[in-house]
Amino acid sequence: MESQSFWTKSYAHTLMALALVGLIGSLLAYTYHTLKSSEGIYTGATTISVAGEGEVQVKPDLGMFSFSVRAEGKDAAEAQTKSAEKINAIIAAMKEGGVEEKDIKTTNYNLAPKYKYEAAVCTAYYCPPVNPTIDGYEVSQMVEVKVRDLGKSGDLISKAGEKGATDMSNLQFTVDDESASKSQAREKAIADAKAKAEKLAKDLGVRIVKMTSFYEQEGGMYPMYDRAYAGEAAMSADFKAISPEMPVGENTVKVTVNMTYEVK
Repeated sequence: MESQSFWTKSYAHTLMALALVGLIGSLLAYTYHTLKSSEGIYTGATTISVAGEGEVQVKPDLGMFSFSVRAEGKDAAEAQTKSAEKINAIIAAMKEGGVEEKDIKTTNYNLAPKYKYEAAVCTAYYCPPVNPTIDGYEVSQMVEVKVRDLGKSGDLISKAGEKGATDMSNLQFTVDDESASKSQAREKAIADAKAKAEKLAKDLGVRIVKMTSFYEQEGGMYPMYDRAYAGEAAMSADFKAISPEMPVGENTVKVTVNMTYEVK
């Protein structure tokens, strides 16, 4: 009897152990399935993102243009001397016209040899240059000028041509300090973004809780550009150019912001 009771108890314990193992296995399988089903589901705060733009028009208070001088000579010293004479004359004219020394800056200076080549035997399609030898030197210098009295812009450009400038370019009218204008444009951009966020939240049937992020895109002034050219006539000291009118118009300062809001 005792032997039969022992085997009965052992059998019961085995069944209980197997049942427990089966239960644990089922729980593990259920947990695994639940986790797999929830993958990729975002459980954080719900947000909306909007972009706002703001613009202001501002009248320029600073003009800028660049001029260059090119000169040639049989040697480097002669080319540099000719170039310096023209540059110095133009700079003196700029200063006489009211431009301060701090607003005159050299942006490029280049001295290079010129070459000549001997005639070569031509093929059917090409005559290759051979035996290059130095045939003098060429100097080019570019100078940038800032004009704070915009009414003098036309006169100063004409004077540069009269004194020997061979090329004038990068004419633009901008604002010396655009911080105030940019601040105004930013205020408009933020107001625009807020209005868009409120409208979007209303359409979605949610309410705005708080702003969670703010980003301002890089931007700024959109200056007015033009280009002027001084030809061979302007290189003559006897040439008197007619000063052109220089309408400055208005520039646009634009700011774009991106704002994210938490909603419920």
